Amino acid sequence: MSVRFVLAVAGAALLGGFGLATPAAAHVLVQPDPVSAYTLTSGRLWSLVAALLGLIGVVIGGLALARSAGRIGTGNGRRGAIVALAAGLAGLVIGGLVVAAADGGPGTGYGIVGGFIALAVGLIAMALGGLALARSRRAG
Repeated sequence: MSVRFVLAVAGAALLGGFGLATPAAAHVLVQPDPVSAYTLTSGRLWSLVAALLGLIGVVIGGLALARSAGRIGTGNGRRGAIVALAAGLAGLVIGGLVVAAADGGPGTGYGIVGGFIALAVGLIAMALGGLALARSRRAG
């Protein structure tokens, strides 16, 4: 074997190795930075807004169901029940949109955990608002 042949094979091996590694390296360079647990992404923000709307609906629905109407509105809690239904529905819809738009699982920054929490809390708020509304219709 000649030295020229060995150098040509070694050069081709190096060129081929780097040529195959280049697309993989480019793919790694294009990946987004990993999201830390404390980074507030847009998905996490929207799931937080939805969960807070649902929580507001739960509190107002509970107050309307307990007939503490002096703090909410009319004597039978009807206005509080309607507010709880609206806040619960808003939390449910926004939470559902967050879950539907999420591309990854928990910890990816898409807010999927908060979206599921918002779905549950919004559903509870709607149930409390519906019970308070039904009770206010019977009483009135």
